[in-house]
Amino acid sequence: MKDRPSGRKPLLVTVLVFPGVRLLDVTGPIEVFTTANDFGGRYRVRTVSPDGADVVTAAGTGLRVDLAAAQVREASDVVVVPGGPEWPSLVKDDALLDAIRALDARGCRTASICTGAFLLAAAGLLDGRRATTHWRFADQLALRYPRVTVEADALFVRDGHIMTSAGVSSGIDLSLALVEEHLGADVARAVAKDMVVFMQRPGGQSQFSVRTRTPRARQEMLRQVLDTVAEDPSAPHTLAAMARRAGMSARHMSRLFHEEMSTTPARYVEQVRLEAARAMLEDGDDPMATVARRTGFGSPESMRRAFTRNLGVTPGTYRARFRTTHTADDGTRS
Repeated sequence: MKDRPSGRKPLLVTVLVFPGVRLLDVTGPIEVFTTANDFGGRYRVRTVSPDGADVVTAAGTGLRVDLAAAQVREASDVVVVPGGPEWPSLVKDDALLDAIRALDARGCRTASICTGAFLLAAAGLLDGRRATTHWRFADQLALRYPRVTVEADALFVRDGHIMTSAGVSSGIDLSLALVEEHLGADVARAVAKDMVVFMQRPGGQSQFSVRTRTPRARQEMLRQVLDTVAEDPSAPHTLAAMARRAGMSARHMSRLFHEEMSTTPARYVEQVRLEAARAMLEDGDDPMATVARRTGFGSPESMRRAFTRNLGVTPGTYRARFRTTHTADDGTRS
């Protein structure tokens, strides 16, 4: 890892922008660092583009640029590389990739947001490293860049002086982690409270809907089984029961889950039940025993084990994060 920045001087954050950049990938981190200045931080943020020209984001909003990447002389404490929906063409933009390499060479820490990981990978900065990106594109990152070890569920990943984050708003999670690294947990916690966000968001990218993340099954019988589980997580969804509903053997059912869903029947059922339990904990005050029964876990202890295994927090801690502004540091961040 490169040398850590000194707290005795302003911390310089350089955000690389380009035509078609995703707006929140840029503004989320900037908001975190500038808010930290209200709590004792000394961040100075500048935007650069490969040619120094102002850019229009994917949302159609114009962004002012301070200077061209080639004009950068000062070493940056943090270099932020956002993503954009046109990343397949951006990874072929030699001028953009050269700018990334040059900024990284002068930076203490380089961090990508969302599909910005593809730009780092195309620039060769992720070779031999662990990384993450938006869950929708994690498989493509692994396929295109086999020298990168992709951690598809992480909100963000540190490997040496490189950090990569998942989709869009996870750039805020990453930036809060950098504020904590630079200025301590108290300042990062104050920034999170001021922005009304988690200092440590529960879980990883697995928090997103199981059905939206599940590939569409080719066989109608399997699709019906998946829908039945999602509609009533509390039902007895054993392998034998699901196989009977589909009119097939348990062995064939397991093979279909493996081939079409890249998971096991038990794992899918647990993820659906976990999603249902999270929804009850977020929106209501039912006792843990009631939540466990209605979501199919059966007992609070079984539910607690599933939460700890998948999200790194207990059901009680998960609920507390939706009931209070307290942001306890329990070490669960990626």
